[in-house]
Amino acid sequence: MGRWMLTRCWMVIGLAASAGLAAAGEGEPSTAAERQAIVREVLGQVPLIDGHNDAPWAIRDQFSNHLAAFDFHDTAGLEKPMHTDIRRLRVGGLGGQFWSVWVPTSLDGAEAVVTVLEQIDLVHRLAARYPEDLEIALTADDIVRIHSEGKIASMIGVEGGHSIDASLAVLRSLYAVGARYMTLTHWENVPWADAATDDPVLGGLSDFGELVVKEMNRLGMLVDLSHVSAKVMHDALDLGRAPVIFSHSNAFALNPYPRNVPDDVLERLPANGGVVMVNFSSFFLSRAVTQRYAAAKAEEARLETLFPGAPKAVEEEMDSWYSAHPTPAVTLDDVADHLDHVVEVAGIDHVGLGSDFDGIRSVPEGLEDVSGYPALLAALLERGWSREDIAKLAGLNVLRVMRVAERVAAELQRNEQPSEVLIEDLDEMEEHE
Repeated sequence: MGRWMLTRCWMVIGLAASAGLAAAGEGEPSTAAERQAIVREVLGQVPLIDGHNDAPWAIRDQFSNHLAAFDFHDTAGLEKPMHTDIRRLRVGGLGGQFWSVWVPTSLDGAEAVVTVLEQIDLVHRLAARYPEDLEIALTADDIVRIHSEGKIASMIGVEGGHSIDASLAVLRSLYAVGARYMTLTHWENVPWADAATDDPVLGGLSDFGELVVKEMNRLGMLVDLSHVSAKVMHDALDLGRAPVIFSHSNAFALNPYPRNVPDDVLERLPANGGVVMVNFSSFFLSRAVTQRYAAAKAEEARLETLFPGAPKAVEEEMDSWYSAHPTPAVTLDDVADHLDHVVEVAGIDHVGLGSDFDGIRSVPEGLEDVSGYPALLAALLERGWSREDIAKLAGLNVLRVMRVAERVAAELQRNEQPSEVLIEDLDEMEEHE
């Protein structure tokens, strides 16, 4: 599918999907009650889709994946309270959730593959255990149907390319058991792609990395560029075969942390059709919070030099430092600022929500857990967003991306066979050049 046809395809889909919403009401809401009513009306028609939630690892961490050990209807009272449970998902109006099947980068090789499969199994078992509330979704149409039936569509996103152990066969196997996106890296580089928070080694995607992206396009698995270096972002966009996503990322212009998305990448999203799903972590949202963390690390290093072999003294001094340097306040307005910036640079068709709940420690006031989405959407209405705008943000943009990716995959599968290339083959070719 050519770039012009791809762009035209997602424009038509978006216009058709939002036509009913645009006619649903006229005039700007003037009261909080009116804004909340509009939010509930929109979320009744459009599934609110969150791009990234780490509850599966939180369940592994506390209960070793034993679902009988707790009740997912209410996790607020656990020894380690979670951001997520069915009760609060309902309050938050969630219609679709990408569950992250993250595994630590300390795991590699076969151990990473086994662990990610265990996490995928957990998501399937979670949906099966709570069938009145959750159902596995594999396509955009599945999400729409499940939402219309009053349930929460459950999708699977692999966070970190280390989970495929540099194997296209493993990649295909993860897709076969339900994975519908993969974040190419996590905090550290993989052998075929550089991470945003690691020293660059490859200078972007390697030849094998390009094959990974192309195979994901052929499968219909969304390419997630959260966590990757800016060069990898551009390399993936250069391939241009299907829309990309950033499942949980923020705007670099508002907080210049390497994990965030720079404007020159945002400017390319209209041609690609992709979407940035904004993260709720205070660390990524707020420049002041990020700077406080950096200052704390510098102070800790200074104290360790002053008090060698005396960790207790370092701890006491750091307690004093933290008391004198409280965490700057972060609110849902900070999230709204990042959303506004993405819209300003990339356009309203290229923004979404990717909370990172249960994978982050510090959250904004007003977005303490998964119940908070309506408050955020109402705040956007107060800023002048239209009901059509919040419908696109909530779910229409992601549905459009998924549908285009599915169409691209169907076309590619008519003309391409699964790649049999091994990373070792390319390494040997490079050695002989």
